[in-house]
Amino acid sequence: MSRLQLDTLDCRILRMLAANSRVPFLEIARECGVSGAAIHQRIQKLYALGAIRGFQTLINPETLGYDTCAYVGFYLNNPNDTDIVSEKLREIPEVVECHYTTGRHDLLIKIYARNNAHLLDIIHDKISPIGAGRTETLISFKEDFSRQIPISDIAFSRSKSNE
Repeated sequence: MSRLQLDTLDCRILRMLAANSRVPFLEIARECGVSGAAIHQRIQKLYALGAIRGFQTLINPETLGYDTCAYVGFYLNNPNDTDIVSEKLREIPEVVECHYTTGRHDLLIKIYARNNAHLLDIIHDKISPIGAGRTETLISFKEDFSRQIPISDIAFSRSKSNE
């Protein structure tokens, strides 16, 4: 995906939404000094361009009994099957992320399981049969932090310097 040409208003909107995706459009409009309709149009444009992929509610997995978080690196039997395996992984509800990678693994996935025994069942019964020649599992003891990428006005300054 190519880099989007964002202006200062786009960057301000993205920063506010990254901090709180539930912030009302009118509050963003007041903060930015433009109309609510202008903010609504900008957000629709950012969504259509792919700068905003969506809005979601983040649920604490532990409150639902998912006490184990693990990252599993895949060594595929056939590295040409990456797309097929990825689609099969999408069908496993406990797999919440899947990344194509370089280095030692063909794929890296993130799994939430109820406990270590459940994690073992997922890996053995659901993941291994779909083409994993071998897996390497890292268990996360605790997520220290998670955040959005930094949103700066660098995109705006680059597009101005190119004019």
